[in-house]
Amino acid sequence: MDWNKLIDLDRQLLLWFNGSNSGFLDVLVLTFTSGFTWVPLYVAFLYVVFRNSLSWRQVLLTVACALLCLLLSDGLPDGIMKPLVGRLRPSHDPALAHSIRLVNGYRHTLYGFFSAHASNTLALALFFSKLVSRRWVTAVLVGWSMLNCWTRMYLGVHYPTDILVGLLWGVLSAFVASYVHQKTFKQFLHRPVEPHRLGSNTIGQALLLGCCYVLVRAISETWIQNI
Repeated sequence: MDWNKLIDLDRQLLLWFNGSNSGFLDVLVLTFTSGFTWVPLYVAFLYVVFRNSLSWRQVLLTVACALLCLLLSDGLPDGIMKPLVGRLRPSHDPALAHSIRLVNGYRHTLYGFFSAHASNTLALALFFSKLVSRRWVTAVLVGWSMLNCWTRMYLGVHYPTDILVGLLWGVLSAFVASYVHQKTFKQFLHRPVEPHRLGSNTIGQALLLGCCYVLVRAISETWIQNI
């Protein structure tokens, strides 16, 4: 296996996704990739858990497993893998200094392997898709995760391989968290996990609200910049 060719391909793919000449798209991507934008979605997740739970034990158990999912998918890449591997983000890589396009000077932290955005968004998407058990919820949440992955390459803070490994880790994190949830649910509540379908439309509404916020902010900031 020729690692130099793989590294070069990784860089070429990154440059293909990276940036544009659109100020509107720059603002849209920066807003979309922000965790603050999706606070309504996280609140919607909690609402669905509360709406479908019959006791505080059930609520606490489900929330604990969701936090486990987040710890595995976000804590491990940011706290252990990135400093351990030490792979520079494209935005900090001297080899790409003259070819990468930075958006509003956004570089993020020094190391980027592997993508916590890819792993935590897909892990949460799969965990709650399993919990809700509705096809449309799975489709919109996975689509939301994929768009988050695209924004990281657009901004030049992750290589495609960072994203790919992050997605694989996200799948594993969701599987582990869901498995623990099902096992502990049966052990402590003495019944299987039932689909959390009450209030599931709230997830779609929260995603729509977030997307509207992204669009409105991108339009307004672009308009202000052009005055």
